[in-house]
Amino acid sequence: MLAAAGADDNLRVTSGFEWQPLDVGQVRAWAALHAATEAVDHQEEHVSEQDLLGYLDDPDADYPRGSVAVYDGDLMIAFGLLFARTAAEPVHEMRMGGSVHPGYRGRGIGTELLTWAERAARPLHEERFSGQPLSLDGLYLARNSGAAGLFSQHGYEPSRAFLRMSCDLTADLTESRPPDGIDIVGFTTQRSQDARLVHNEAFRDHWGSTDFTDEGWQHFIGYQAFRPAYSFLAYEGAVPLGVVLGHEYDSHTEATGQRELHVPTVGTRRAGRNRGVATALLTASLRAARANGLVSASLSVDSDSPTGAVGLYERVGFTTQDTWIVTRKALAD
Repeated sequence: MLAAAGADDNLRVTSGFEWQPLDVGQVRAWAALHAATEAVDHQEEHVSEQDLLGYLDDPDADYPRGSVAVYDGDLMIAFGLLFARTAAEPVHEMRMGGSVHPGYRGRGIGTELLTWAERAARPLHEERFSGQPLSLDGLYLARNSGAAGLFSQHGYEPSRAFLRMSCDLTADLTESRPPDGIDIVGFTTQRSQDARLVHNEAFRDHWGSTDFTDEGWQHFIGYQAFRPAYSFLAYEGAVPLGVVLGHEYDSHTEATGQRELHVPTVGTRRAGRNRGVATALLTASLRAARANGLVSASLSVDSDSPTGAVGLYERVGFTTQDTWIVTRKALAD
């Protein structure tokens, strides 16, 4: 038996492999694990060492106590990671991520990762939201029957579906002009807090969303992949109404030979909805990316978005490529 992250007596595993918290010295092994997983699972998630270094700065993650890497010698064969939320309204919906190397599946490592995550989540939760309910969310591709079975066997139930959608930027793009009285302007450092305000209000009525703190926002727009040139805000006079942000991952380009725009955020405040603001913002981002040589775009969207986002994206030219399932288990009432 070897101690997992936290070196706590109740955090024990039985796989016979070495378990330790993730840190900056492991990004090469961690990136290699991502590559091995992508080669088999085809999740369209290409992650570089530089990307992972950015993740290690996430203020919502506690790497010494809320992460674990599993090794067979020098080979990282699995990892697990917990992310706290900024609010418990009324439930603290802590999230976990992780994977097991394809060559080591079927040995019970996934079960051990879930056991570790459930135990490690509780003290992290109590420090933030003592006495309030806690749930733990996992994520898997709908076509991954093995992951679905693993979560189901341990009491997790599907709670939401998210669509990964893509758009061909070499094809004709939808024409979209800003509504009368609306100005679409490029993202700048001076407009960053306007963008945070818009994002927080726009997603406040969306499933599972919590507000960005200032620290969390600075981390989010500080990603190496963030591209201000593909990011825009919509204003009505001096009032910010909408925002779209763009990312470009060098790791995706290196793996596929094609440049892709990833859109992590499109949102409008209530006063800007149903007026064509989101369409104008997204179209501006797509056109700016295409003008700079990018050939495709991708995004993720709640299949039951209360704002009808799926239909908007389809009208702009996006089609569904994959479905991800969020699965949830209550850990504390």
